[in-house]
Amino acid sequence: MRFTCGGLVVKKGIDTGLDTLLELDGEVFPMDNGFWVKFKVHRTPKNKHIPHGIKYSLTLHDRYNRRIVGYDNAHGIKPPKRKKFSGNRQVWDHKHKKSAVHPYEFESAHQLLEDFWNDVNNITNS
Repeated sequence: MRFTCGGLVVKKGIDTGLDTLLELDGEVFPMDNGFWVKFKVHRTPKNKHIPHGIKYSLTLHDRYNRRIVGYDNAHGIKPPKRKKFSGNRQVWDHKHKKSAVHPYEFESAHQLLEDFWNDVNNITNS
């Protein structure tokens, strides 16, 4: 089964957004409003921290080169505690929004691109 979503071809059970994401590696896109986005993406051996086998950094910067939002898995973060006692589980996929860092649930490369571009559009159009 095939269908298109946001210009990407999606096949049931196959993350076709992965090819698109990998092709964006090294790309920098300046925007008319002074913002710019940067992509760093490559395959890496799957492990307990990166079970999907993709190392990535997708960032939006302002005209002063400050990172405004970014999605990456360059380092582990501890998720917020939900109870008084919490384990030491580290999450590697996460989102930076200015100085705050939040866990990000990596579902697929396609979803990562969609989430990132939605944030970019929300921030740059406000």
